[in-house]
Amino acid sequence: MGGIADSLLLVSLCGLCTFLTGLSLSAIATNGAMKGGGPYYLIGRALGPEVGVSIGLCFFLGNAVAAALYVLGAVETFLKALPSAGFFTETSTKVNGSVSKPIQTISTHDLQIYGLVVTVILCIIVFGGVKMINRVAPVFLIPVLLSVLCIVIGIFMAKKDDPDTGITGLSADSFKDNWDSMYQNTNSDGIPDRDGKVYWNFNALVGLFFPAVTGIMAGSNRSASLKDTQRSIPVGTLSATLVTTLLYLVSVFLFGAVANREKLLTDRLLTATIAWPFPVVIRVGIILSTLGAALQSLTGAPRLLAAIANDDILPVLNCFRVADTSEPHIATLFTTVICMGCVVIGNLDLITPTVTMFFLLCYSGVNLSCFLLDLLDAPSWRPRWKFHHWLLSLLGALLCVVIMFLISWLFTVVSLALASLIYYYVSIKGKAGDWGDGFKSAYFQLALRSLRSLGAKQVHPKNWYPIPLIFCRPWGKLPENVPCHPKLADFANCMKKKGRGMSIFVNILDGDYHECAEDAKEACKQLDTYINYKNCEGVAEIVVATNMTEGFRGIVQTMGLGNLKPNIVVVRYPEIWRRENLKEIPTRFVGIINDCIVANKAVVIVKGLDEWPNEYQRQYGSIDLYWIVRDGGLMLLLSQLLLTKESFESCKIQVFCIAEEDSDAESLKADVKKFLYDLRLQAEVIVITIKSWDVEGGSQQDDSIEAFNDARKRVASYLAELKEAAKREGTPLMADGKAVVVDEQQVEKFLYTTLKLNTTILRYSRMAAVVLVSLPPPPINHPAYCYMEYMDLLVGNVQRLLMVRGYRRDV
Repeated sequence: MGGIADSLLLVSLCGLCTFLTGLSLSAIATNGAMKGGGPYYLIGRALGPEVGVSIGLCFFLGNAVAAALYVLGAVETFLKALPSAGFFTETSTKVNGSVSKPIQTISTHDLQIYGLVVTVILCIIVFGGVKMINRVAPVFLIPVLLSVLCIVIGIFMAKKDDPDTGITGLSADSFKDNWDSMYQNTNSDGIPDRDGKVYWNFNALVGLFFPAVTGIMAGSNRSASLKDTQRSIPVGTLSATLVTTLLYLVSVFLFGAVANREKLLTDRLLTATIAWPFPVVIRVGIILSTLGAALQSLTGAPRLLAAIANDDILPVLNCFRVADTSEPHIATLFTTVICMGCVVIGNLDLITPTVTMFFLLCYSGVNLSCFLLDLLDAPSWRPRWKFHHWLLSLLGALLCVVIMFLISWLFTVVSLALASLIYYYVSIKGKAGDWGDGFKSAYFQLALRSLRSLGAKQVHPKNWYPIPLIFCRPWGKLPENVPCHPKLADFANCMKKKGRGMSIFVNILDGDYHECAEDAKEACKQLDTYINYKNCEGVAEIVVATNMTEGFRGIVQTMGLGNLKPNIVVVRYPEIWRRENLKEIPTRFVGIINDCIVANKAVVIVKGLDEWPNEYQRQYGSIDLYWIVRDGGLMLLLSQLLLTKESFESCKIQVFCIAEEDSDAESLKADVKKFLYDLRLQAEVIVITIKSWDVEGGSQQDDSIEAFNDARKRVASYLAELKEAAKREGTPLMADGKAVVVDEQQVEKFLYTTLKLNTTILRYSRMAAVVLVSLPPPPINHPAYCYMEYMDLLVGNVQRLLMVRGYRRDV
């Protein structure tokens, strides 16, 4: 129907597709050792386990269905040669509506009966193992070669101008008449019929012919049985592709010139009719070649399935796992069952497009794998096969997709949907596997390019993202098997908008690096498990240092790359320091804040972390901001990020500002509202004057005054001890290992200021879901103990408080 012109185009298109795929296959197969699984192994190691398993299972189904296709082809040829062997016979006497010689057609029931018997026989041969298959291979090969020879001789010796048979011999007239296409309708048996329901065109011919070029994976399917895969696969695959494509092209020319169009359409065994001197050899050759192809499919498909199961990605396939040297008997039985089911269908025209889609999907995966590996050109990409290029692989992949849509857009969509469902199932149910695939290399190179493009300059506020550095165990009072406070990851997620951003969870091990290196690796695994369990996008880092202070200083200086360094340090407030009498905590706490200031890092101190809500605990009330120091807007940004979370979305934001005089209140309120409007932030502005800070009566205020008086006594006692020690040793006032200057009036002022701020928070924010307040910096040359007393007084009786210090630039 296609004529010589369309047939040449068809063979060239399919041959080019398989040749480009063969080049890609050769390149990947020669890039290191290749284990069992053939194309699945190649695709999985190049595109990742999810893509490898999805395409591998589709290719397995393609091979299983292809076995049924070849079995039905062999049975059809057998019944054509021996019509009397059929139990059910059917004849057709019309071609395109006109009466012609009776043409015997084959009953579907005969195809089913003989097909099932042949499938069982082939299954028994496959059960014998690769050695038995290799022994019977010459039985299939020799008659095929002899058939080709007889066909060529018969074409050159064919009778000329024989109107009864329709064979004209090699004739220029026949060549000219058969050059153009003449597509028409046929019945279900392929006989031309104007009233037939099957219409043929070039696209349909592609689907019919393409299974004839799908044998290029036969060698790679048996990769585990090959002695030298890096030599056998390229040489065998490309040689077979070139020889068969050339043979197909020559056949188009010869058969287009040797018979008229009606003979070509009605004689489905024209090769046997023309062959000389033994036409029966052709029938035997066709039967054995198709049975050999079926045997190859039934041999390769179980090994492919066993290879997928052995990688232990999908637990549901564990029943198909086998040892390296064992035969996959269970997988063979499963493949045989699928093959027998397709044989029962008994319709070659329905099976052929299905097989074609699965094979083309596999070929496109091989081409995409080579394209990705060639384009990335990682140091490990060193294939021995040098005749490859990423453009050729990309062309091969695109050609596969084009052929799929040419054949049938419906079958294409169905096959892609099946592969996508398997991919989705593997990504959910499958076990994680890192095979060093090309996608990981692509991510790595993309990250490097993105990092270089960001440069080392400060990020523009529009592109600023919080990258919090979560200090997991700064005070060392968690159980040893708990790598991080359970609520720290919940808080880290609240600092991201729609989950975008990265958190760095760090911990410091005291000790010598050489002695603690293994402990650090184990601790890093535990911390990483915690991060994954909490569904937090972040990484785990463990640092070994001589002490906590030196370790933290190293972290804030070196952690991160370029503009991907952490910009916010998150630390839990040490509420336990007085209860546990941990005298080293004030020094460590002040050191962390001072180190962050020097390193230009923002600081967020979380008080009340135990009561921090998770994503399912909805909060009501307000998010109150006590904006005392302009910090570049970080506190405002954090409040907005909290509102994006389900737990805080029902809250409103209140901004409290401090005015010197009552006359300044209105102008300050107007300025702050204008500032918030420009930042596109919705918040209620409340101005508090200094006069209103006077401490009033009340139960909570009384508690604060009592805490204030206790703090004064403790600070006075502490300073007295420092003075006594300095007088006894004849040295300046020393605290925390360095000289300090203490102004007792200044200490009193700090205590009273924190008292007033605390009472104001308790007065206005008693029902707040969370309170944010500016973090006052530690005074220079001031004892850490005194600063800790100020902080205790500030956070007293406040359930959930964030102390925030920005880094003097807009965000």
